[in-house]
Amino acid sequence: MFALHTFPLTKPLADKFRENVSGSRDGRPDWVKTIGEGSGEGLFGPSSAVWQVHGTIATLVGGVRALLLQAAHPAPLSGVAEHSRYESDPLGRLVGTTRWLTVTTFAAEEVINREAARVNAMHDHVKGNFTDKHGESQSYKAKDHRFLLWVHCAFTDSFLKAHLALGYPIDKGADAYVAEWSKSAIPLGLTDAPMSVAELEATLDDFRANDLMHAQRTDDVVRFILNPPFGGAGKFFYKVIANAAITTLDKRELDLLGLKSRSKIWLKISRISLDIFLAILGPEPPAMQVARERIANGTINP
Repeated sequence: MFALHTFPLTKPLADKFRENVSGSRDGRPDWVKTIGEGSGEGLFGPSSAVWQVHGTIATLVGGVRALLLQAAHPAPLSGVAEHSRYESDPLGRLVGTTRWLTVTTFAAEEVINREAARVNAMHDHVKGNFTDKHGESQSYKAKDHRFLLWVHCAFTDSFLKAHLALGYPIDKGADAYVAEWSKSAIPLGLTDAPMSVAELEATLDDFRANDLMHAQRTDDVVRFILNPPFGGAGKFFYKVIANAAITTLDKRELDLLGLKSRSKIWLKISRISLDIFLAILGPEPPAMQVARERIANGTINP
């Protein structure tokens, strides 16, 4: 693949994408720069399965899938509808989610703990009520164990399945990714996240049996996730990755979300599109570059 990121004509496209997902046109907003602070490899490090998965552009598909899958649980669905900026500021919500994922993946542990404290402070205000699958009213808090466990499992399952479905490798294997990424949940208060693919699937099955449902708000949230306010080429590219994300959901999840299955051809189209886009962006995300510099140099002051 040609190094399209060196072509002047592709720079505006790359800059716009980085601005959408990070808040900065060079992909290095202040929160990415904090990844250069401290020392050590962080929770994972360059040889980890987490770096291999989260360092690829397949996370775009995994991210859309995670948002869709989370909408199958009425508690997080209510949390999004009642406390999120997803309608008024969808890109702001995207940047916020990207920030936590990226910092937790690549930063030193002291920076990760600081980021977790920021997220936990936000979660203090996320609480309310929802109707469960038995028609009974239940209260929820974002810090509830069941809430945290579902969100973690939805993220883990989505990034893993999208990565593999698109044909990207995990040298240490899927179990290693699940076990490693379980450490990301500890600073948020979840200490018993699944440690293997089998444990992850068992936990998801438990949620399917006891929690997941098609709620009154499901259709509106899913519709918005699949049709964000992008224009031009961005709208087309998003359609490609969204259809690829839907392809990786099984029939049980599709039924809960009110979605129809998609042809596997979307995975091939998405992989080609992602490879082209990666050539435009450059081989590594800026956050990974900053992390490598920190590890190589010991400590980089902000």
